[in-house]
Amino acid sequence: MKERSEFSGKLGFILAAAGSAVGLGNIWRFPYLAAKYGGGLFVLIYIFFITTFGYAIMSSEIAIGRKTRLSPIGAYGALDKRFKFVGIIAVVVAALIVPYYSVIGGWIIKYFVTYASGGYLEAATDNFFVDFITSPLEPVVWQAVFVLIGAFVVFKGVKNGIEKINKVLMPALIIISLAIGIYSLTLPGAIDGLKYYLIPDFSKFSIEGVLAALGQMFYSLSLAMGIMITYGSYLNKDDEVGRSVRHIEIFDSGVAILAGFMIIPAVFAFSGGSQEALSAGPGLMFITLPKVFASMGLSSLIGTGFFLMVLFAATTSAISLLEVVVSTICDQYGLSRTKSVVLTTAFVILMGIPSSLGNGIWGNVKILNLAILDFFDFITNAVLMPVGALLMCVMIGYFINIKDIQEELGIAKDLGKQKFYGTMIKFVAPVFIVLILLSSVLSTFGIISL
Repeated sequence: MKERSEFSGKLGFILAAAGSAVGLGNIWRFPYLAAKYGGGLFVLIYIFFITTFGYAIMSSEIAIGRKTRLSPIGAYGALDKRFKFVGIIAVVVAALIVPYYSVIGGWIIKYFVTYASGGYLEAATDNFFVDFITSPLEPVVWQAVFVLIGAFVVFKGVKNGIEKINKVLMPALIIISLAIGIYSLTLPGAIDGLKYYLIPDFSKFSIEGVLAALGQMFYSLSLAMGIMITYGSYLNKDDEVGRSVRHIEIFDSGVAILAGFMIIPAVFAFSGGSQEALSAGPGLMFITLPKVFASMGLSSLIGTGFFLMVLFAATTSAISLLEVVVSTICDQYGLSRTKSVVLTTAFVILMGIPSSLGNGIWGNVKILNLAILDFFDFITNAVLMPVGALLMCVMIGYFINIKDIQEELGIAKDLGKQKFYGTMIKFVAPVFIVLILLSSVLSTFGIISL
């Protein structure tokens, strides 16, 4: 049997896993949700979910990977053949997410290049974003460039590619975030935005806010995508899983909170804190923020730094998604990493084209009344991921010996931790996951607003 690659140590694993968790959702979705649902109140609820439900799910996935030393399909099959299909769901999720995620990654490269070449006024014009994404060719080219960057890192392997790039990009991301955050706080009116962001507004407590925090936590931690199982399979047996998970969660939530420091005070200074200016989705990053940067001093420098930071976050997440697919092809079909990377790269570039064209010349093509990119986002994030996570909990809690996972987590002799973990996996997590599934589906079709 071929010896499996490993991270060189705990730090390499933590930075790689944190790099996967830190993505676009941390930077544009977390600040918006925090602003909408009570500032510091949302942050407190989010941290509660991360340290309980999120901790249990992430620990389980990493433990499954390290115990079996296999990618998702093989890992689930090794634990219980009846649940091998759950591994297939995880790989399908990664394979469907990375093409449309790469489309957005291409948008980020376009904006980074625009700011780096001094085009900050052009980027702030009303039609710049729409004209770009509706173009039939340019977004496809930038998407391919983004995929090739990630594919090159994955081609280099676990230690020389994934680990090395994350050791550079993750600290750089933090430094850039801090620099822009500090600068944002110097703007007139920014302190009001900071207070709005950090001081809990208990009058805004709502079930919708709780569901939004729950969903943000679930997607932010890269759960049920096969990533943590795959990365866990590269983790040395001597490293403690629980402590590593805590470090990953601190890193992930820290970047999300830092993103709020960057964005909310700046947008508040620009607009007086209007909810429209803080709206979620691409509009915040690609329409509102360029206008904010244009109103600042050092516009080119700040804009370039910001989109470089976002590019780092998007790249580390895309690398982890690519690695899930590549690792699975290697394990399931015995192909070399080189051949697996080539096949995966071609698939991702081709699959990304419909999502890109769906913003322009294929704009009339709808699936379930959703644009192509939105449909892939819905089927993966709102449906397959919660279903996969729920089935994992069912498998661990009711079909295999839960003590096998507890031993891998190093808690087999701690009755208190065993009880907490068992309660989370058997009872609490399934309820939360069903809530995520229902709220995601209902919000997608406008039945509820999150």
